[in-house]
Amino acid sequence: MHRRFKLNMPKISIIAGSTSDEEVYKKAERVFKENQIDYDLKIISAHRNPKELDDYINKCDSLIYIAVAGLSAALPGVIASKTSKPVIGVPVSAKLNGLDALLSIVQMPPGVPVACVGIDRGENAAYLAIRILDLLK
Repeated sequence: MHRRFKLNMPKISIIAGSTSDEEVYKKAERVFKENQIDYDLKIISAHRNPKELDDYINKCDSLIYIAVAGLSAALPGVIASKTSKPVIGVPVSAKLNGLDALLSIVQMPPGVPVACVGIDRGENAAYLAIRILDLLK
């Protein structure tokens, strides 16, 4: 799945590990549309589609990544290991009320930073991304 809300070149990429995360990434999409912020949305699993993820990150011009993931929530850390751009992780409450995903996202090794918002808080990831963009102006 690929969806792009485009006024100009997207500055933010939302990458979700699965279409089952739709309820969460739609929250970020709503914030970006309300604020007329360009974004790109891709559904790419770090586990099932590692080559596609590598290709996307290598070709992507976005300045910020939002990674939406549940369960083992490897996606934000994998993205952060492949780019020097900011990565915001959004844990999804798929199992264990999302604590498994939350802990996976916040426990990154040194040198692989990932910002983390609350469980299922796609809208806060969008607001944080907008604040980061404001700093770049």
